[in-house]
Amino acid sequence: MTTIRVTSAALGALLTLPAVAATPPKAAPAAPSRAAGAASARAAAASDVPCPAVKPPVPPPALPSPPPVDAAQRAVGGPALATAGLASPPGAPRPPAVTATAWLVADLKTGEVLGGCGPHEHRTPASVQKLLLAAALMPRLDPAQTVEVTRADLRDLDPASSLMGVVPGGRYSVESLWLGLLLRSGNDAANVLARLGGGAAGRQGGVDAMNEEAHRLHANQTHAATPSGLDGPGQYTSAYDLALIARATFAREDFRRYAATTQAEIPAGPANPGFVITHDNTLLGHYPGTLGGKTGFTDLARQTYVGVAERDGRRLAVTLLGAETAPLGSLGESAALLNWGFALPRGTSVGHLVAPDEKKYEQPVVPVKGEREETTGGHSSRSLTVGLGLGGAAVVTLLLLAVPWWRRNARRGAGG
Repeated sequence: MTTIRVTSAALGALLTLPAVAATPPKAAPAAPSRAAGAASARAAAASDVPCPAVKPPVPPPALPSPPPVDAAQRAVGGPALATAGLASPPGAPRPPAVTATAWLVADLKTGEVLGGCGPHEHRTPASVQKLLLAAALMPRLDPAQTVEVTRADLRDLDPASSLMGVVPGGRYSVESLWLGLLLRSGNDAANVLARLGGGAAGRQGGVDAMNEEAHRLHANQTHAATPSGLDGPGQYTSAYDLALIARATFAREDFRRYAATTQAEIPAGPANPGFVITHDNTLLGHYPGTLGGKTGFTDLARQTYVGVAERDGRRLAVTLLGAETAPLGSLGESAALLNWGFALPRGTSVGHLVAPDEKKYEQPVVPVKGEREETTGGHSSRSLTVGLGLGGAAVVTLLLLAVPWWRRNARRGAGG
C-alpha cells in the first residue's frame, strides 16, 4: 500500500486552504446502496439540501441500507437537524466536500451544533464505538484494579485485527487497558474491560451497560452489539449521537489524559511481558489544539472518526462516518470540517446537543434492528492513508515528494 506523507508545515498550509477541493454534486449526495434506505428517503423532506460531496477515486463497495430513523428521534436537538441532507447555518460558508456519508461539528462547551450532514442517520460505527464503552464503564472501574486476561476474552478476535497485545493469563491494570483501548484501538482490551464492567453478566453485561449509557445520553440512534465496534447485527450509531458520547467522555479528566497520551509503557507481570504502545492514527500532535480522537474502520463502516480540538476557548468536536481513504481520508476530512467550524462566528448554530436531564427526549430502550452481520476474516483495514486531492494532479505529485509527518499502523484487521 502506498502512503502519501506530508510535512507538518505542508499540512498547516493545506489546512488553511478553503474547502473547495471538489465541485458540489448536482445529483443526490450518495448512491442508493449507501443512502439511508428507501423508507428514510421517502420520509425526508423534498427541501433537503444535498451534502457537499466528493467522489473517491475508487468506488466504495455496495453496502446494505441501514434502518430508517423515527421522525421524533430525527428532530432531537432541534428541527433543523431533522434532515438526511445538509444542516448549515444560513449565510455560512459552504462546508467542505467530503466522502463521509454523515458528519457533525459541535461545540462541546456550549452544546451548539454548528452544522452536519445527515446528523441522525443510522451508520455503522467501527472502533469509534469504543468511546461509548469508555463513557459507560470508566466511571465504574477503578483504574488501579488488576484483572487477569482469559482465553475467552480473546477467543473471537482475528489475530490481524486491532489489538493491544494482552495475553491469556497476563495481569494488567484497568488503566493500562484503557490506554490500550484508546492508543492502539485494542479489541482485546475492549473485551476485557466489558467483561470486567459487566459483573456477573460478563462481556454481555458490559455491552448492556453501553446501551444503557446511550439511552441516558439520549443517543437514540445508537445500539451496541460488541464492546469493540467490530461489526455486529443491529449495531448502529449516528453523527449526532457520537457528539453526545464525545461530550460525555471529554468531560472526564482521566479520559482526556488517556486520549492525549502519545506513548505508554505497559508493565510486565508474572505471566506477561512488558511492552510499549504508541498513539495510533489521530490528529493528535498534527492539528492545532487537538485534545484527542478515535479512528475506526471495518468493511461495513468504512472510515470513521471522532476528534476534539480546542482553540481560543472553543472546544469543537467533529464526528464523521462512512468516509473513504482518498482523496483526504477520515483524518483529512475531519481537519477540513474543524477548520470550517472554527471559522464560523461564535454563537452560530443549527441546533444543540441535548443534556441527559432533558426529559422530553427520553426514548424507550428498543434495540435497533438491522441485517448486518459481523465481519469475518482479515478483510478490514486501518486504511487511513491521507490522500490530499486539493487542486489536481500537480498538488498530489508535490505531496508525494514530501517528507514523512504522520505515523500510521500498517497492520490489517477488522476494526481499527
